[in-house]
Amino acid sequence: MWFSAMQLVGGIILSVGWIPQIMQILRTRSVADLSLKSYLLMLLGIGLMEVYAIHLSLSGVGLAFLITNSLSLSVVSVVVVLMLRFRSR
Repeated sequence: MWFSAMQLVGGIILSVGWIPQIMQILRTRSVADLSLKSYLLMLLGIGLMEVYAIHLSLSGVGLAFLITNSLSLSVVSVVVVLMLRFRSR
């Protein structure tokens, strides 16, 4: 129980940590200093972990991991979409 709670709290903190970056992109409409390759690799890694989290969840364990990983996948996806939208042409 404690480990699931720590997973939820830690995962939420990690996911919420992306919100300042999203707000900065929206405010400045600039992604010039961000590396698209890095964010795409991060998105790929989180996506692969999502498959594992779904597997764990279907096995009856790892629901906290699925929730927090899905949140991270969503937030990093938003960053990548914003990077594609606001990159200089």
